[in-house]
This record gives sequence, C-alpha cells and structure tokens, in this order.
Amino acid sequence: MPGASEAERRTATAKQLPQDVTARVWVQAHEWGLYRERQAAAAQDRAEAAAAQPEDDFPAVPVIPTGLPAPRPAVAAPAPEVADVHDGQELVIEDLTREQVLDWRTRATHDHQVVHGHIARYGEHSAQRLFTRAFVATVQRLAGLGHLDLDHAPWAQA
Repeated sequence: MPGASEAERRTATAKQLPQDVTARVWVQAHEWGLYRERQAAAAQDRAEAAAAQPEDDFPAVPVIPTGLPAPRPAVAAPAPEVADVHDGQELVIEDLTREQVLDWRTRATHDHQVVHGHIARYGEHSAQRLFTRAFVATVQRLAGLGHLDLDHAPWAQA
C-alpha cells in the first residue's frame, strides 16, 4: 500500500491481523494432531512388539553390579640400582648410557636425597645436567619448605 494514508494502513492491518493469527493457530493445531497420531502409532508398535516377545523368568541382559571395587593398597616400588657407577669412580655424564641416566632420574624421582647427594658430591651444575635444571630447582625448593610433602610429585608440575 505505497500510496495509502496512515489511517488506511491501520484499517487494513486490523482486518488482516486476525486472519493471520487464525491461520497460524489452525496450522499449529493440525501439526499437533499429526504429532499425536505419530506418537500413538509408535506406542502401539512398541506394545505389539512387547506382546510378541516370549516372556522369560530372567532378563535378557545380565545385570552387572555397579559397585566400585575395594581400593588396593599402595605398593612402593623398589628403587632401581644404578649400574656401572661405583662410589670410588668419578662421574662423567657424557660416558653414561641412556639407561644409566634414566636410572639416576628414576631414583631421584622416588628419593630426592639422591639429588642432594649428587649435588654434594659432584656439584649443582652436574646435577642440573643429569636431572634437568627444573627438577633440581623443584627439589631444592621443596627442601627449603622444612617439612616432608608426601603428596607432591615434581614431575606433575607444568
């Protein structure tokens, strides 16, 4: 209505609005009717399928208990021995095999005293090269706390 006045537009809108609302209500009622028919048909199909199955005294799928198992006691792993490194021999990190370095690091993660002993014997720089700077710093920081923190694992920090 490009050439119509404001009053003419309001009158036309007042006539058209009830028709639009009524049409929408009828469409929605029809859709709900179809939906209810589909739901009733599905319920009837389920009832027929249930009636067609033979009745058993036991469930088709065994019931599995949902309880959690009892916690297992923690077992402390024995610290591995470092091979081919004797107390009387000087430690040269370049001469160590990969397995020997991993043995040193494993022992150090289980017992921080290994790091302190290495620092006392070979120096902090050697300990940083063998165990990594971050690990040595963490062990020294934990030693400065003045108490034993059993729940702390320095390798879990990121």
